[in-house]
Amino acid sequence: MNQQIENLYRIAGKSERHIIGLMSGTSMDGLDVALCKFSGSGLDTKVELVAFETVSYDDSFKQEIKSVFAREVASLEKVCLLNPWVAKTHAEMILQLLSKWGVQSSQVDLIASHGQTIYHAPSRQHRQTKFGNATLQIGDGDHLAVHTGIITLSDFRQKHIAAGGEGAPLAVYGDYLIFSRQGEDRILLNIGGIANFTFLPGNLRAEEVFSTDVGPGNTLMDALTQKYFSGKYFDENATIARVGKCHPELLHELKQNPFFSFSFPKTTGPEVFNMAYLERAQEKTNTLQLSVEDCMATLNQLTADTIVDAMRKTLGGSNNPVIYSSGGGMHNPLLMERIQSQLKDAQFLTTSDLGINPDAKEAVLFATLANESICGGRVSFGNGREGIPSISMGKISFPY
Repeated sequence: MNQQIENLYRIAGKSERHIIGLMSGTSMDGLDVALCKFSGSGLDTKVELVAFETVSYDDSFKQEIKSVFAREVASLEKVCLLNPWVAKTHAEMILQLLSKWGVQSSQVDLIASHGQTIYHAPSRQHRQTKFGNATLQIGDGDHLAVHTGIITLSDFRQKHIAAGGEGAPLAVYGDYLIFSRQGEDRILLNIGGIANFTFLPGNLRAEEVFSTDVGPGNTLMDALTQKYFSGKYFDENATIARVGKCHPELLHELKQNPFFSFSFPKTTGPEVFNMAYLERAQEKTNTLQLSVEDCMATLNQLTADTIVDAMRKTLGGSNNPVIYSSGGGMHNPLLMERIQSQLKDAQFLTTSDLGINPDAKEAVLFATLANESICGGRVSFGNGREGIPSISMGKISFPY
Protein backbone atom coordinates (compact mmCIF):
# COMPACT_ATOMS: atom_id res chain seq x y z
CA MET A 1 0.00 0.00 0.00
CA ASN A 2 1.22 3.50 -0.83
CA GLN A 3 2.58 5.15 2.33
CA GLN A 4 0.32 8.19 1.96
CA ILE A 5 -2.79 6.06 1.46
CA GLU A 6 -1.80 4.04 4.51
CA ASN A 7 -1.44 7.28 6.47
CA LEU A 8 -4.87 8.41 5.31
CA TYR A 9 -6.34 5.07 6.39
CA ARG A 10 -4.75 5.50 9.82
CA ILE A 11 -6.19 9.02 10.16
CA ALA A 12 -9.67 7.77 9.23
CA GLY A 13 -9.53 5.20 12.01
CA LYS A 14 -8.36 7.54 14.78
CA SER A 15 -10.72 8.31 17.66
CA GLU A 16 -9.85 12.01 17.31
CA ARG A 17 -8.61 14.03 14.36
CA HIS A 18 -7.11 17.52 14.23
CA ILE A 19 -8.22 19.31 11.07
CA ILE A 20 -7.47 22.85 9.93
CA GLY A 21 -10.37 24.50 8.10
CA LEU A 22 -9.63 27.40 5.76
CA MET A 23 -12.10 29.94 4.44
CA SER A 24 -11.43 32.89 2.16
CA GLY A 25 -14.68 34.53 1.12
CA THR A 26 -15.81 36.97 -1.52
CA SER A 27 -15.14 39.89 0.83
CA MET A 28 -11.42 39.05 0.54
CA ASP A 29 -10.59 40.58 3.90
CA GLY A 30 -8.45 37.68 5.07
CA LEU A 31 -7.96 33.96 5.53
CA ASP A 32 -9.97 32.34 8.34
CA VAL A 33 -7.89 29.54 9.90
CA ALA A 34 -9.67 27.21 12.35
CA LEU A 35 -7.85 24.37 14.09
CA CYS A 36 -10.53 21.88 15.09
CA LYS A 37 -10.59 18.60 17.03
CA PHE A 38 -13.10 16.07 15.69
CA SER A 39 -14.47 12.80 16.91
CA GLY A 40 -17.16 10.72 15.29
CA SER A 41 -18.89 11.36 11.98
CA GLY A 42 -22.39 11.86 10.61
CA LEU A 43 -24.89 12.95 13.25
CA ASP A 44 -22.44 11.72 15.89
CA THR A 45 -19.88 14.35 14.83
CA LYS A 46 -18.36 16.26 17.73
CA VAL A 47 -16.14 19.27 17.09
CA GLU A 48 -14.08 21.49 19.38
CA LEU A 49 -12.56 24.74 18.12
CA VAL A 50 -8.99 24.55 19.43
CA ALA A 51 -7.63 27.78 17.93
CA PHE A 52 -8.81 30.38 15.45
CA GLU A 53 -7.49 33.48 13.76
CA THR A 54 -8.21 35.56 10.69
CA VAL A 55 -5.00 36.50 8.89
CA SER A 56 -5.65 39.80 7.10
CA TYR A 57 -4.71 40.11 3.45
CA ASP A 58 -2.46 43.02 2.53
CA ASP A 59 -3.46 45.42 -0.23
CA SER A 60 -1.13 43.73 -2.73
CA PHE A 61 -2.82 40.36 -2.26
CA LYS A 62 -6.29 41.89 -2.57
CA GLN A 63 -5.40 43.71 -5.76
CA GLU A 64 -4.00 40.56 -7.35
CA ILE A 65 -7.22 38.67 -6.65
CA LYS A 66 -9.41 41.57 -7.74
CA SER A 67 -7.63 41.60 -11.12
CA VAL A 68 -9.46 38.35 -11.99
CA PHE A 69 -12.32 38.28 -9.48
CA ALA A 70 -15.91 38.11 -10.80
CA ARG A 71 -14.80 39.26 -14.27
CA GLU A 72 -16.25 37.76 -17.44
CA VAL A 73 -12.98 38.67 -19.17
CA ALA A 74 -9.71 38.13 -17.31
CA SER A 75 -6.11 37.23 -18.09
CA LEU A 76 -5.77 33.46 -18.38
CA GLU A 77 -2.07 33.83 -17.60
CA LYS A 78 -2.90 35.68 -14.36
CA VAL A 79 -5.39 32.99 -13.31
CA CYS A 80 -2.75 30.34 -14.03
CA LEU A 81 -0.14 32.20 -11.96
CA LEU A 82 -2.45 32.97 -9.07
CA ASN A 83 -3.60 29.37 -8.58
CA PRO A 84 -0.33 28.14 -7.00
CA TRP A 85 0.59 31.57 -5.61
CA VAL A 86 -2.57 31.81 -3.49
CA ALA A 87 -1.96 28.29 -2.17
CA LYS A 88 1.65 29.07 -1.23
CA THR A 89 0.55 32.27 0.50
CA HIS A 90 -2.07 30.35 2.47
CA ALA A 91 0.49 27.69 3.36
CA GLU A 92 2.83 30.32 4.80
CA MET A 93 -0.01 31.75 6.86
CA ILE A 94 -0.85 28.29 8.23
CA LEU A 95 2.74 27.52 9.20
CA GLN A 96 3.12 30.91 10.92
CA LEU A 97 -0.05 30.34 12.94
CA LEU A 98 0.95 26.81 13.93
CA SER A 99 4.24 28.20 15.22
CA LYS A 100 2.35 30.92 17.11
CA TRP A 101 -0.04 28.35 18.61
CA GLY A 102 2.81 26.00 19.56
CA VAL A 103 1.47 23.22 17.32
CA GLN A 104 3.69 21.02 15.17
CA SER A 105 2.50 20.37 11.61
CA SER A 106 2.86 16.63 12.37
CA GLN A 107 0.09 17.05 14.97
CA VAL A 108 -2.37 18.17 12.28
CA ASP A 109 -4.06 15.35 10.39
CA LEU A 110 -5.71 17.25 7.55
CA ILE A 111 -6.22 20.65 5.97
CA ALA A 112 -9.62 21.50 4.47
CA SER A 113 -9.28 24.41 2.05
CA HIS A 114 -12.19 26.22 0.46
CA GLY A 115 -9.85 28.13 -1.83
CA GLN A 116 -10.52 31.60 -3.22
CA THR A 117 -13.60 31.87 -5.42
CA ILE A 118 -12.89 33.94 -8.52
CA TYR A 119 -16.05 33.16 -10.49
CA HIS A 120 -19.40 31.52 -9.78
CA ALA A 121 -21.68 30.72 -12.71
CA PRO A 122 -24.90 28.79 -11.98
CA SER A 123 -26.83 28.03 -15.17
CA ARG A 124 -29.70 30.35 -14.22
CA GLN A 125 -27.17 33.16 -14.19
CA HIS A 126 -25.13 32.51 -17.36
CA ARG A 127 -28.15 31.23 -19.40
CA GLN A 128 -26.01 29.39 -21.96
CA THR A 129 -28.13 26.33 -22.59
CA LYS A 130 -25.36 23.91 -23.58
CA PHE A 131 -23.48 24.54 -20.33
CA GLY A 132 -24.46 23.55 -16.80
CA ASN A 133 -23.60 24.98 -13.41
CA ALA A 134 -19.98 26.00 -12.90
CA THR A 135 -17.71 27.59 -10.31
CA LEU A 136 -13.98 28.18 -9.95
CA GLN A 137 -11.84 28.43 -6.83
CA ILE A 138 -8.07 28.92 -6.96
CA GLY A 139 -5.40 28.02 -4.39
CA ASP A 140 -4.29 24.56 -5.51
CA GLY A 141 -4.49 21.73 -2.95
CA ASP A 142 -1.27 20.05 -4.09
CA HIS A 143 0.74 23.19 -3.35
CA LEU A 144 -0.88 23.50 0.07
CA ALA A 145 -0.08 19.88 0.89
CA VAL A 146 3.52 20.03 -0.28
CA HIS A 147 4.33 23.35 1.41
CA THR A 148 2.76 22.41 4.75
CA GLY A 149 3.49 18.68 4.74
CA ILE A 150 -0.17 18.01 5.62
CA ILE A 151 -2.70 15.99 3.60
CA THR A 152 -5.09 18.52 2.08
CA LEU A 153 -8.69 18.29 0.91
CA SER A 154 -9.78 21.06 -1.44
CA ASP A 155 -12.02 21.98 -4.39
CA PHE A 156 -15.15 20.94 -2.50
CA ARG A 157 -17.65 22.67 -4.77
CA GLN A 158 -16.94 20.63 -7.92
CA LYS A 159 -18.42 17.38 -6.54
CA HIS A 160 -21.56 19.27 -5.52
CA ILE A 161 -22.01 20.46 -9.11
CA ALA A 162 -21.14 17.04 -10.55
CA ALA A 163 -23.89 15.52 -8.40
CA GLY A 164 -26.50 18.02 -9.57
CA GLY A 165 -26.12 20.99 -7.21
CA GLU A 166 -25.07 24.55 -7.97
CA GLY A 167 -21.83 24.34 -5.99
CA ALA A 168 -23.29 26.39 -3.13
CA PRO A 169 -24.20 26.89 -0.43
CA LEU A 170 -22.24 24.05 1.15
CA ALA A 171 -22.76 25.17 4.74
CA VAL A 172 -25.91 23.04 4.88
CA TYR A 173 -23.88 19.83 5.28
CA GLY A 174 -21.85 20.91 8.28
CA ASP A 175 -24.82 22.79 9.74
CA TYR A 176 -26.90 19.62 9.67
CA LEU A 177 -24.18 17.37 11.09
CA ILE A 178 -23.00 19.52 14.00
CA PHE A 179 -25.75 22.04 14.74
CA SER A 180 -29.02 20.08 14.46
CA ARG A 181 -30.94 19.58 17.69
CA GLN A 182 -33.94 17.41 18.41
CA GLY A 183 -37.00 19.51 19.22
CA GLU A 184 -35.70 22.91 18.07
CA ASP A 185 -36.18 24.37 14.60
CA ARG A 186 -33.03 26.32 13.83
CA ILE A 187 -31.94 28.78 11.17
CA LEU A 188 -28.22 29.19 10.63
CA LEU A 189 -27.94 32.65 9.04
CA ASN A 190 -24.59 33.55 7.52
CA ILE A 191 -24.09 37.10 6.27
CA GLY A 192 -20.84 37.21 4.34
CA GLY A 193 -20.36 38.89 0.98
CA ILE A 194 -23.49 36.96 -0.01
CA ALA A 195 -26.18 36.15 2.55
CA ASN A 196 -27.38 32.56 2.95
CA PHE A 197 -29.16 30.46 5.52
CA THR A 198 -29.81 26.85 6.44
CA PHE A 199 -33.03 25.60 8.02
CA LEU A 200 -32.54 22.70 10.44
CA PRO A 201 -35.81 21.04 11.45
CA GLY A 202 -36.17 19.93 15.04
CA ASN A 203 -37.32 16.51 13.85
CA LEU A 204 -33.81 15.94 12.36
CA ARG A 205 -35.23 14.79 9.02
CA ALA A 206 -32.63 15.40 6.32
CA GLU A 207 -35.34 15.60 3.65
CA GLU A 208 -36.68 18.76 5.31
CA VAL A 209 -33.34 20.55 5.53
CA PHE A 210 -33.29 23.71 3.43
CA SER A 211 -30.38 25.91 2.41
CA THR A 212 -30.10 28.78 -0.05
CA ASP A 213 -28.38 32.00 -0.94
CA VAL A 214 -30.79 34.91 -0.63
CA GLY A 215 -28.92 37.84 -2.19
CA PRO A 216 -26.29 40.43 -1.30
CA GLY A 217 -24.94 40.37 2.22
CA ASN A 218 -22.03 42.77 2.63
CA THR A 219 -20.75 42.79 -0.93
CA LEU A 220 -22.54 45.94 -2.14
CA MET A 221 -21.98 47.87 1.09
CA ASP A 222 -18.30 46.91 1.06
CA ALA A 223 -17.88 47.94 -2.58
CA LEU A 224 -19.51 51.32 -1.92
CA THR A 225 -17.30 51.92 1.11
CA GLN A 226 -14.13 51.06 -0.79
CA LYS A 227 -15.10 53.33 -3.69
CA TYR A 228 -15.71 56.47 -1.64
CA PHE A 229 -13.75 56.09 1.60
CA SER A 230 -10.01 55.65 1.19
CA GLY A 231 -8.50 53.11 3.56
CA LYS A 232 -11.89 51.72 4.63
CA TYR A 233 -13.10 48.31 3.51
CA PHE A 234 -16.54 48.11 5.13
CA ASP A 235 -19.11 50.26 6.91
CA GLU A 236 -17.88 49.60 10.42
CA ASN A 237 -20.67 49.80 13.01
CA ALA A 238 -22.95 51.09 10.20
CA THR A 239 -21.62 54.61 10.80
CA ILE A 240 -22.17 55.59 7.17
CA ALA A 241 -25.61 54.00 6.79
CA ARG A 242 -26.90 55.55 10.02
CA VAL A 243 -26.23 59.05 8.67
CA GLY A 244 -28.28 58.39 5.54
CA LYS A 245 -31.91 57.62 4.75
CA CYS A 246 -33.23 54.72 2.71
CA HIS A 247 -34.47 55.86 -0.72
CA PRO A 248 -37.76 53.96 -1.42
CA GLU A 249 -37.65 54.19 -5.24
CA LEU A 250 -34.04 53.05 -5.44
CA LEU A 251 -34.73 50.21 -3.00
CA HIS A 252 -37.69 49.07 -5.12
CA GLU A 253 -35.59 49.08 -8.29
CA LEU A 254 -32.76 47.13 -6.64
CA LYS A 255 -35.26 44.42 -5.75
CA GLN A 256 -36.27 43.93 -9.41
CA ASN A 257 -33.25 41.77 -10.23
CA PRO A 258 -34.48 38.40 -11.64
CA PHE A 259 -32.45 36.52 -9.02
CA PHE A 260 -34.98 37.40 -6.33
CA SER A 261 -37.75 35.60 -8.24
CA PHE A 262 -35.76 32.41 -8.83
CA SER A 263 -36.99 29.31 -7.03
CA PHE A 264 -35.08 27.96 -4.04
CA PRO A 265 -32.40 26.81 -3.59
CA LYS A 266 -30.30 29.26 -5.58
CA THR A 267 -26.84 30.75 -5.55
CA THR A 268 -25.34 34.03 -6.63
CA GLY A 269 -22.28 36.22 -6.20
CA PRO A 270 -20.58 39.54 -6.95
CA GLU A 271 -20.84 38.64 -10.63
CA VAL A 272 -24.46 39.85 -10.28
CA PHE A 273 -24.48 42.13 -7.24
CA ASN A 274 -21.80 44.73 -7.84
CA MET A 275 -21.35 48.47 -8.38
CA ALA A 276 -22.61 48.24 -11.97
CA TYR A 277 -25.85 46.73 -10.62
CA LEU A 278 -26.23 49.67 -8.23
CA GLU A 279 -25.44 52.24 -10.93
CA ARG A 280 -28.01 50.78 -13.33
CA ALA A 281 -30.66 51.00 -10.64
CA GLN A 282 -29.67 54.60 -9.91
CA GLU A 283 -29.90 55.50 -13.60
CA LYS A 284 -33.43 54.10 -13.80
CA THR A 285 -34.53 56.03 -10.71
CA ASN A 286 -32.65 59.25 -11.44
CA THR A 287 -30.70 58.91 -8.19
CA LEU A 288 -27.13 59.14 -9.49
CA GLN A 289 -26.69 62.27 -7.37
CA LEU A 290 -27.92 60.55 -4.22
CA SER A 291 -25.50 60.95 -1.32
CA VAL A 292 -23.20 58.08 -0.45
CA GLU A 293 -24.81 57.93 2.98
CA ASP A 294 -28.32 57.54 1.51
CA CYS A 295 -27.02 54.88 -0.92
CA MET A 296 -25.48 52.99 2.00
CA ALA A 297 -28.68 53.18 4.02
CA THR A 298 -30.60 51.85 1.03
CA LEU A 299 -28.18 48.96 0.45
CA ASN A 300 -28.35 48.12 4.14
CA GLN A 301 -32.15 47.95 3.91
CA LEU A 302 -31.89 45.84 0.74
CA THR A 303 -29.82 43.20 2.51
CA ALA A 304 -32.17 43.15 5.50
CA ASP A 305 -35.34 42.96 3.40
CA THR A 306 -34.14 40.20 1.07
CA ILE A 307 -32.99 38.06 4.01
CA VAL A 308 -36.34 38.51 5.73
CA ASP A 309 -38.34 37.93 2.52
CA ALA A 310 -36.52 34.65 1.84
CA MET A 311 -37.09 33.42 5.37
CA ARG A 312 -40.79 34.25 5.26
CA LYS A 313 -41.26 32.52 1.89
CA THR A 314 -39.66 29.27 2.95
CA LEU A 315 -40.04 28.97 6.68
CA GLY A 316 -43.60 30.04 7.32
CA GLY A 317 -44.52 26.62 8.70
CA SER A 318 -41.74 26.59 11.27
CA ASN A 319 -42.64 26.95 14.93
CA ASN A 320 -40.82 30.18 15.86
CA PRO A 321 -37.33 29.04 14.89
CA VAL A 322 -34.21 30.15 16.71
CA ILE A 323 -31.92 32.15 14.40
CA TYR A 324 -28.17 31.73 14.95
CA SER A 325 -26.16 34.40 13.13
CA SER A 326 -22.60 34.33 11.83
CA GLY A 327 -20.47 36.11 9.25
CA GLY A 328 -19.25 39.69 9.01
CA GLY A 329 -22.75 41.11 8.58
CA MET A 330 -23.75 40.09 12.10
CA HIS A 331 -21.39 42.83 13.33
CA ASN A 332 -23.39 45.50 11.46
CA PRO A 333 -25.78 46.74 14.17
CA LEU A 334 -28.18 48.58 11.84
CA LEU A 335 -28.52 45.55 9.57
CA MET A 336 -29.29 43.25 12.48
CA GLU A 337 -31.77 45.75 13.95
CA ARG A 338 -33.63 45.85 10.63
CA ILE A 339 -33.78 42.07 10.34
CA GLN A 340 -34.90 41.56 13.92
CA SER A 341 -37.55 44.29 13.71
CA GLN A 342 -39.27 42.37 10.89
CA LEU A 343 -39.05 38.96 12.59
CA LYS A 344 -40.32 39.82 16.05
CA ASP A 345 -41.43 36.26 16.89
CA ALA A 346 -38.02 34.71 16.25
CA GLN A 347 -35.30 34.36 18.85
CA PHE A 348 -31.92 35.73 17.74
CA LEU A 349 -28.64 34.26 19.00
CA THR A 350 -25.21 33.70 17.47
CA THR A 351 -23.27 30.50 16.89
CA SER A 352 -21.29 31.39 20.02
CA ASP A 353 -24.33 30.00 21.82
CA LEU A 354 -23.64 26.72 20.01
CA GLY A 355 -20.00 26.71 21.07
CA ILE A 356 -18.52 28.01 17.80
CA ASN A 357 -17.04 31.47 17.26
CA PRO A 358 -19.31 33.07 14.60
CA ASP A 359 -16.30 34.39 12.69
CA ALA A 360 -14.83 30.87 12.58
CA LYS A 361 -18.03 29.06 11.55
CA GLU A 362 -17.42 28.82 7.80
CA ALA A 363 -13.88 27.52 8.28
CA VAL A 364 -15.14 24.99 10.84
CA LEU A 365 -17.79 23.80 8.39
CA PHE A 366 -15.20 23.03 5.71
CA ALA A 367 -13.15 21.14 8.27
CA THR A 368 -16.36 19.19 8.97
CA LEU A 369 -16.71 18.35 5.27
CA ALA A 370 -13.16 16.97 5.30
CA ASN A 371 -13.87 14.90 8.41
CA GLU A 372 -16.99 13.44 6.81
CA SER A 373 -15.18 12.75 3.54
CA ILE A 374 -12.42 10.78 5.25
CA CYS A 375 -14.24 8.83 7.97
CA GLY A 376 -17.98 9.31 7.34
CA GLY A 377 -20.16 8.75 4.32
CA ARG A 378 -22.51 6.30 6.00
CA VAL A 379 -25.34 8.75 6.74
CA SER A 380 -27.67 10.20 4.13
CA PHE A 381 -27.74 13.89 4.98
CA GLY A 382 -28.76 15.43 1.69
CA ASN A 383 -32.07 16.59 0.31
CA GLY A 384 -32.44 15.80 -3.39
CA ARG A 385 -35.75 17.65 -3.60
CA GLU A 386 -34.00 20.86 -2.64
CA GLY A 387 -30.93 20.30 -4.82
CA ILE A 388 -28.76 19.14 -1.93
CA PRO A 389 -27.08 15.88 -3.03
CA SER A 390 -26.00 13.46 -0.30
CA ILE A 391 -22.30 13.24 -1.13
CA SER A 392 -18.82 13.51 0.30
CA MET A 393 -16.72 16.32 -1.11
CA GLY A 394 -13.10 17.32 -1.41
CA LYS A 395 -10.20 16.26 -3.62
CA ILE A 396 -7.30 14.70 -1.71
CA SER A 397 -3.75 15.98 -2.16
CA PHE A 398 -0.79 14.22 -0.55
CA PRO A 399 2.31 16.12 0.64
CA TYR A 400 4.69 14.14 -1.62
